Amino acid sequence: MNGPVPPPSRPSEPGEERTHLPLAPAGEPPEQLRADAARNRTRLLDAASRLLTGCGAANLTMESVANAAGVGKGTVFRRFGDRTGLLLALLDHREGLLQAAFLSGPPPMGPGAPAAERLHAFGPAVMRHERGHHELILASRTDPLRAYAVPANRLRLSHVTMLLRQLDVVGNPELLAHTLLGSVDTALVHYLTRERGIALDQLEQAWHDLVDRLVQAPPQP
Repeated sequence: MNGPVPPPSRPSEPGEERTHLPLAPAGEPPEQLRADAARNRTRLLDAASRLLTGCGAANLTMESVANAAGVGKGTVFRRFGDRTGLLLALLDHREGLLQAAFLSGPPPMGPGAPAAERLHAFGPAVMRHERGHHELILASRTDPLRAYAVPANRLRLSHVTMLLRQLDVVGNPELLAHTLLGSVDTALVHYLTRERGIALDQLEQAWHDLVDRLVQAPPQP
């Protein structure tokens, strides 16, 4: 890597005003909705999220979301355009829930727990969060460098970097954060679980092992 690594933006601390950072490229403004339209959109996405948990992405349809939300199917099409638009919006919605969990949620992932406990909880949460959406996530990666510019992913990097700094780890905290996040990358987790047959709990344990090695590393002379 050439040149110094610029410091990431700092995640919001408890009590600070913050907004959900989207799964969109940097510089692409989020859609602005009226209050009633935003509530209706959230209602539809909450219904889709419940269905996704119960039946999986393959069986999620515009009609099933409309029925679960108690609206007409046309309402879902007007809001999201098509099924792909719905799934992308659902990914972004659930990313917001993940962000809320590690920025302001309860311990051990949220504030109030020691930095090491928060870091241990973070990796498995990301793996579980993305496991049900791996096909859509991988299909959206048309540019291999795009993921590094996505605001939501930059927030994850900033969060892990902040925890590593709090732990006074040996080495460059941001580069180490990239290494940790690379170990739970969607494509890698998909390959290891689907192609190599490695259980998800083994990958979670590998995350814990990496964190322990970083936290317990002896100081440099």
